[in-house]
Amino acid sequence: MVLWVLRAVFMVIAFGAGISIVTQDTENSQGLVTGVTLIVAAAGIVSFDILIRKKPIDVISCSYFGIIVGLFLTYIVGVAIDPILTFSKVEDVEHTRGMVNLLLAIPLCYICTSFLLQTRHDFRFIIPYVEFKKDVKGNRPFILDTSVIIDGRIADLVETNIMDGQLIMPKFVLAELQNIADSSDKMRRTRGRRGLDILKQLQSNPEVDLLIDERESEAMRGQPVDSKLVILAKELNGKVVTGDYNLNKIATIQEVPVINLNDILNSLRPVFLPGEEFKVKIVKEGEGESQGVGYLDDGTMIVIEGGRQHLQEMASVSVTSVLQTSAGRMIFANYEGAV
Repeated sequence: MVLWVLRAVFMVIAFGAGISIVTQDTENSQGLVTGVTLIVAAAGIVSFDILIRKKPIDVISCSYFGIIVGLFLTYIVGVAIDPILTFSKVEDVEHTRGMVNLLLAIPLCYICTSFLLQTRHDFRFIIPYVEFKKDVKGNRPFILDTSVIIDGRIADLVETNIMDGQLIMPKFVLAELQNIADSSDKMRRTRGRRGLDILKQLQSNPEVDLLIDERESEAMRGQPVDSKLVILAKELNGKVVTGDYNLNKIATIQEVPVINLNDILNSLRPVFLPGEEFKVKIVKEGEGESQGVGYLDDGTMIVIEGGRQHLQEMASVSVTSVLQTSAGRMIFANYEGAV
């Protein structure tokens, strides 16, 4: 509401200024052109502001700072060459000085702005022996890897509002996801396309702050995707979100915070204690001579001693032990009888 009020006030002021210019200079068409141009320019600026809703603060800051530095350099160079122009035999010194400043300002502002935009992710304000880095306050960003996008559960998890920080999708992860989607292997191609659908679902959700991050620092070049994710997490002071057991270990060794979706799922699964009985369908043979295997609704595998002879039957089983790791959970049980 405040933003719309600001836009309205800006348009009223621009319109009033334009009308004032036109009425004060009625004898000259230049006043009419200037007034109309001012009103049209104000309307264009407001329209541009409305159409581009998400404005990256780093890009805007670099643009402003680049222009300021460019104008400052123009002033310094102008002061340096001003004595030359003053003592030269140029007829119109003021006009020449203005043209020189203009010719200096345009390339210098462009060069400074371009340089800052290209290095905005690596910029640090440095004093000898002291380096001031960005202090990240509030929620850390969540950096997604390929497995967590293909898995798809991240979309359901975000819907619960438990992840209220910004989601970062690195461009090199997106490239890997696209390669999987273009694979000649049908299974990999299906998984890759599912991942792209999940990513599109996250992007279309107005409640999700998803950023496609294009940075790739010198430390990332030549590194595998998992290593790039860990390096990026360190640079952004973020957390890696994954379902990959190996990436979980690599990040933990390098002291990077990790959110493992399998750990979250395991913590929400019902707890079965030794001696507790429940019912499950035995669907296939196990590795042991007398073992059968069944699955709970959440995918937990049940290894049943004495269940090999009762395939495709609903059985009552008694828990003997539970094995739980970041890679998943497995329950061992004894066959108690048919249901």
